[in-house]
Order: sequence, then structure tokens, then C-alpha cells
Amino acid sequence: MTHSDRPYEDDEPFSNTLERNSYAPMYWVVMHNDPVTTMDFVVDILIQVFGLIADKAVEVMHGIHNNGLEKVAMMPLERAEFKVQTVHERARAKGFPLTCTIEQD
Repeated sequence: MTHSDRPYEDDEPFSNTLERNSYAPMYWVVMHNDPVTTMDFVVDILIQVFGLIADKAVEVMHGIHNNGLEKVAMMPLERAEFKVQTVHERARAKGFPLTCTIEQD
């Protein structure tokens, strides 16, 4: 995935520059496809939890659907863990098995 293909980094939509905290490693939140979670729900999560605009959320959702997974956002570990927990809680509340994992950059 090239820099221009990345949805966004450190909660700054469509950033053209990589701004990283030199003291803390950065982590990717990776969203995984499954046969149950609806595309609409995934788009809603990408907008509500990760702050993507609607068009970008649809594009990322198609990447998840077509590739099996997609890097959604890069951030410090504690924030990534919070985002993953939020996604899992919202998905389970709606009966969906949507899963996110965390990868170090």
C-alpha cells in the first residue's frame, strides 16, 4: 500500500505528510472482512469511529471486502486498542462478528 493509498494516519484525514511521535511506535488498525457484517455497518463504523468521510469510507469498505482486510488508521498503541475495542463493542451490540486487529508499522 503506498502512502497515497492509506486511508489516513493519526486521525488526520488524507494527510500528505507522515507526522509521527518519535517516542512512541505507531500501529495500524486493520479491519477484516467476514461473511456476516453488512457493508453499510462497516461504512458507518469507518465514519463514526475512524472519522472517514463517506466517500473514503465506501472506498475502504470495498478494499476490506475485496482484499479480505484493509489497514484503516495508524495511531499510537493505546489509541489503536481503544478504537478496536469500540468497533468490537458496537459490532457485537448489533450481532456482527466484525473484527479489527493491530499491527505495528
